[in-house]
Amino acid sequence: MGDPVTEYSARLQQQEREIRSLSAEIEILKNPQNLNPSQRLDELREENAKLKYRLNILKRSLQEDKSPDNKSMMNINQRLQQIFSEAIQASCPELDNPPLAVTPNQQAKFGDYQCNSAMAMAQMLKAKGMKVNPREIAEKIVQNLPDNELIQKTEIAGPGFINVHLKRTFVSKLLSNLLVNGVQPPPLESRKKVVVDFSSPNIAKEMHVGHLRSTIIGESICRLFEFLGYDVLRLNHVGDWGTQFGMLIAHLQDKFPDYLAVSPPISDLQAFYKESKKRFDDDEDFKKRAYQCVVRLQSREPDFIKAWNLICDVSRREFQKIYDCLDVTIVERGESFYQEMMTDVVKEIEGRGLVEMDEGRKIVFVPGHSIPLTVVKSDGGYTYDTSDLAALRQRIFDEKADIIIYVVDSGQGTHLQLVYAAGRRFGWYDPQVTRVEHAGFGVVLGEDKKKFKTRSGDTVRLIDLLDEGLKRSMDKLKEKERDKVLTPEELVAAQRSVAFGCIKYADLSHNRINDYVFSFDKMLDDRGNTAAYLLYAFTRIRSIARLANIDEATLRKAAETTEVLLDHEKEWKLGKCILRFPEILQKILDDLLLHTLCDYLYELATTFTEFYDSCYCVEKDRQTGEVIKVNMWRMLLCEATAAVMAKGFDILGINPVQKM
Repeated sequence: MGDPVTEYSARLQQQEREIRSLSAEIEILKNPQNLNPSQRLDELREENAKLKYRLNILKRSLQEDKSPDNKSMMNINQRLQQIFSEAIQASCPELDNPPLAVTPNQQAKFGDYQCNSAMAMAQMLKAKGMKVNPREIAEKIVQNLPDNELIQKTEIAGPGFINVHLKRTFVSKLLSNLLVNGVQPPPLESRKKVVVDFSSPNIAKEMHVGHLRSTIIGESICRLFEFLGYDVLRLNHVGDWGTQFGMLIAHLQDKFPDYLAVSPPISDLQAFYKESKKRFDDDEDFKKRAYQCVVRLQSREPDFIKAWNLICDVSRREFQKIYDCLDVTIVERGESFYQEMMTDVVKEIEGRGLVEMDEGRKIVFVPGHSIPLTVVKSDGGYTYDTSDLAALRQRIFDEKADIIIYVVDSGQGTHLQLVYAAGRRFGWYDPQVTRVEHAGFGVVLGEDKKKFKTRSGDTVRLIDLLDEGLKRSMDKLKEKERDKVLTPEELVAAQRSVAFGCIKYADLSHNRINDYVFSFDKMLDDRGNTAAYLLYAFTRIRSIARLANIDEATLRKAAETTEVLLDHEKEWKLGKCILRFPEILQKILDDLLLHTLCDYLYELATTFTEFYDSCYCVEKDRQTGEVIKVNMWRMLLCEATAAVMAKGFDILGINPVQKM
């Protein structure tokens, strides 16, 4: 048995090809000029009828495959684009690649979605010497809309906007599907391999606030691709090789001479690094010995490899503390992994005749770039350029990656574009086939709008930042007197959820391209677009059924048997908002901007509040507080909201708790 998603997609594509083919045949048969005079008219009419019959069967089959009966969530926007694409092509077959613009309508009175293609099409026709009113084009598009399962009616407004009203019964079915099957991703055409390079601290140095953004953004990008069904490899390209290891090993030999027999008790690697650096700068003999250690390490002498591993292990343990706090999973593959591959890279590009000599260095120029890549230094050593080229090559050819994403600060943008351009020049990948992308980000600023530092001017250690977050979140919970209603275990769970959730969300809710101001006060505020607000909102939504004594089994049964009514305007608004989730994920897949998901979750929470304030889910006796009526379809809307919020939190790496 093959992958059902792949089989489903292949069947869908085959049907669409057949429909296009059959449609073309019908058009040929309609045109008498194309007929062979010797053919009998009755035969042609019979053949035409058969073709139409087969075409209608195929269209019905295709529509069934796109119906809400399968488990996946439907991307309504994408489905509307398919419908309008067919109508646009039928309306203006003379246009190559006509514009397709379908977006959610910002004002409910104008409908649910809007197609704005007619104006741009009029401009394209004008360029071809045909003057057509955009409104006429819009009318033609509406006339050519194929039979479909989700459009109730269309209206043409202004110069040619097509307003689309969705069928409420169809939206209700989509919500029921979500409630029965859970939040399932849309089907994938093929399961592509994705490599995400993120976090990437340096061995023997502590992770600082500068590593925060790469770690948080990279983890969320991985979670998004994984949820959508991609095969994801998360790589930590740590700085674990280079001349600094010579001074560290030399210092280790002096301070812990029996390191080969007894594991050295290095608790503060940062202090150890500073000590060795001071000796390296001040002591010429030590410096010479440090260089000798580098040579012996690069020659892979066992004692020196053991010393190197000891130092790396101390760093790894410290890094893991951070990753455990932030719930990050990552595979370490540092610069050392690519050492032998660098030789092959240099040989390959020398063999292509692309290497030039420059004052003893071996350099490579890439078309369109004035700065060259240095692949071999004048002393014969390799550079970051060489290791980054080796890493790119390994990911393309060995990992067979279809998508490679580097979550690295924007300051590295020029360097990475140079590496990618070199990869294209060497013929390693075609950008039409393999997506290689830099997901750059701005720096973290303090509240003074300057680079985030401690009061003494040092870089903020990441572990200190997380500890401060824990302290402040506990203060916030106690301020709300949650310590009086939660058990000690529940209080600690809430503390961690709020602290780490707020730190992540504060980062992810900003456009990653921009710098952002780090403020504990703002991120812990439970008003506005913050994790604190969303976590409290989510906990409240989850508690509605519990407080009404409705258990999960009752809700599951209701999901299968109760129609989700959408008669009230706030029910309708919430239902549509819930179902926009696949559209939001598709947008992020295209631009890797996760703040879109944060904005959506905030919109969903505020839309839910509007619904809850206007529509009674549970009606109680005012005197006794006893539940007298449960409006189950509204309880199901609560459950659908919570399900989508939970999946959104999961993608952002935020762990909500039952009680807060």
